Amino acid sequence: KVRKGLYSPLLVACGMCCIQAVSLEVKEGNSTCIKANLSAYFSITYNTSSSTRTAQFILPDSATVDPDSSTCGGNGSSPWLVAVFGAGHALGLGFSTNGSFYSVANLTLQYNLSDASVFPDANSSGVVTVVSSSVGIWAAVNTTYRCLSSVLFEVGGATVTFSDMRLEAYMPGNDLSPRESFCAADQTTTAPPTTTAAPTTTAATTTAPPAPTPPGTPVRGTYSVVNGNDTTCLLAQMGLQLNVSYFSRSQNKTVQSLVNLTPNLTNSTGSCEKGSATLILTQQTTILIFTFSLNSTSSKYHLSGLSLQANWSDMAAAFSASNASLSYLRSTFGHSYMCNAEQILAVTPVFSLNTFSLQIQPFGVTTNQFAAAEECQMDQDQMLIPIIVGASLAGLVLIVLIAYLIGRKKSHAGYQTI
Repeated sequence: KVRKGLYSPLLVACGMCCIQAVSLEVKEGNSTCIKANLSAYFSITYNTSSSTRTAQFILPDSATVDPDSSTCGGNGSSPWLVAVFGAGHALGLGFSTNGSFYSVANLTLQYNLSDASVFPDANSSGVVTVVSSSVGIWAAVNTTYRCLSSVLFEVGGATVTFSDMRLEAYMPGNDLSPRESFCAADQTTTAPPTTTAAPTTTAATTTAPPAPTPPGTPVRGTYSVVNGNDTTCLLAQMGLQLNVSYFSRSQNKTVQSLVNLTPNLTNSTGSCEKGSATLILTQQTTILIFTFSLNSTSSKYHLSGLSLQANWSDMAAAFSASNASLSYLRSTFGHSYMCNAEQILAVTPVFSLNTFSLQIQPFGVTTNQFAAAEECQMDQDQMLIPIIVGASLAGLVLIVLIAYLIGRKKSHAGYQTI
């Protein structure tokens, strides 16, 4: 029997189209600090005794805010909105802020495999909790984040698809702000229709704006993350250049822009966990987040996620792009990763990151210094080229010398001593 309000074959068949938005609110006394209106659709693959199946269900309108887990934060704790539903299922949004922007720092999904109405014939039981960080949901303080489009997020082995979403954290009042920040999926790249002006005797002339000057190679900055016991747990030195496509307010079209991060204007924060590390770089209205993952079995780590949040003056709407399924900057625990050559890290179709003179170590930092470096393939190839050229020149010189000596020997062979 299907649990009423949790999921149904009709809802699974039509995906997000039939789901009603759920209203959730976290309060402290009579004051509201977090408010969310959203629809959520879950897809989770699980094991049975003979195969694997995929459970698909929605956040029902019967979902309620868990008063024990939800909080407005304070005293060193972060704000949390946790919605509980069904037989032991929960969806959690953890927030953070830098004073100018707030973001969903953690997206948590808890599901109960013992619920046979959702996970029939599951070969295991109990509650499973999966977490994803830096999901790209953010907005300026005192602004509502709005995303009417369907956007999918990977959380562990599950996926969560949000739609029809409006939310705000760190609220100054009890109602969502009328100021809205649109997600990238809601931003239009279509210019408004043109209107025909009244005929005039003089043709109007317009001057195209000058092409932007390329920013050149970025300055190399030094960034670090300090853990709870005041020791450095992540080190990075690199020049960073953002390659972003966005809808320009002044040009009324989508433009591609290269922007360098300026080290002396950039603050670095983050966190270090046993199997993951995060570096957050903030420069005015730009937030760049690196997420590194460590495989404890192979002792290998890599850059698994990149997220950019920006609200530049020429942007028609705030920009957000993220990818949590990357595999860049691979190295071994106890070593740093180094690449002096320029690297282009593709993140999404509208955002890539260019790195210059990069050295980074997100795990196993000791004595506040980089460990021995493992170099990228491009650096190794660049070192190999002069070696090959030098060897070729040496071989050529040797051939010429041998030919010369043979020539001299033959020239003396036609004469006899008197």
